[in-house]
Amino acid sequence: MKYSRLVCLAAAVLLMAALTACSKGEKQELNLYTWAEYVPNDVIAEFEEKTGIKVNYTSFETNEEMLAKLENTKGGDYDLVIASDYIIKIAIDEGLVSELDKTKIANFSNIDPIYQGFFYDSDNKYTVPYAPGIPLIVYNPDQVNIDITGYESLWDPSLEDSVGIMDTERVITGITLKTLGHSFNTEDLSAIEAAGEKLLKLAPNIRVLSQDQTQDYLISGEISVAFLFTSQVALALQANPNFKVVYPKEGLGFGVDALFIPSNAPNRDNAHKFLDFILDGEIGARISSQIYYLCPNKAAYQYLPEDFQKSLVISAEDIPQGEFIQDVNAEATELHNKIYTAFKAALD
Repeated sequence: MKYSRLVCLAAAVLLMAALTACSKGEKQELNLYTWAEYVPNDVIAEFEEKTGIKVNYTSFETNEEMLAKLENTKGGDYDLVIASDYIIKIAIDEGLVSELDKTKIANFSNIDPIYQGFFYDSDNKYTVPYAPGIPLIVYNPDQVNIDITGYESLWDPSLEDSVGIMDTERVITGITLKTLGHSFNTEDLSAIEAAGEKLLKLAPNIRVLSQDQTQDYLISGEISVAFLFTSQVALALQANPNFKVVYPKEGLGFGVDALFIPSNAPNRDNAHKFLDFILDGEIGARISSQIYYLCPNKAAYQYLPEDFQKSLVISAEDIPQGEFIQDVNAEATELHNKIYTAFKAALD
């Protein structure tokens, strides 16, 4: 009888603990929010198997879409987000990002310092770098009759209806600013206005405006020139090593997609577990070798496949030459939105 009472008491204690955990919203799940197919399925599956934590993967199409969702939910719907540097800075400034508890991320020291201390997180309090990269121009020399040297070449009349570019507002308005001798981040409204006028003149040359798989249009021959993300450059060259790569003479852009925990993440401990998991050297190598970006995990370098390292046409040595896209003031932001909307309308 005494034994039965002890068993019942122990069961009651366990039940109360479970109810308390549920009342606090703690679950064996992780709500991950990023671009589609950005985290390899095999990595997610291994994390779930090792931890028992189910990953709920939700995707967005643009950084701006992500920020709007985060603002609407006060940073409370997701446990972990992967997004781009400049938008992370805005989210941090708005109080939508929480500081990392590094005592729960034993592998944090595996991060290569080369990829830390940037403007969006100068003290490395909030983020873990995931995918550093430099977008470049790639073209098929069999279909192009001009010498492509930089962004300005995309405007050449011979390229009418044959160019593919990424659907990323600040990048596209930014490279237009570069052709006029300005920074990506100028707040000179007259300069941005001039870039808007010039960008409209690019519209006849644009056949594809796409965020995803833009390299496929180049590989298939539907377009002859493309301005691509780092991963897309690598995939294009794998498909056709005869493609030419251009480091634009006007200057390189550089960016880092990074992970962060929203300020009101419901399963914060699980987010820290995932961060520690992907910062393992072997796991980090598997991620980078599948998404084709620079690897920010120094513990992973020894595990990176040789063919992956050969496939990238950029390296950490290119970083000092690149310029980050950063947040600009409200007037400049509004003007960027206006001119990019007009540009997209001109493509219809």
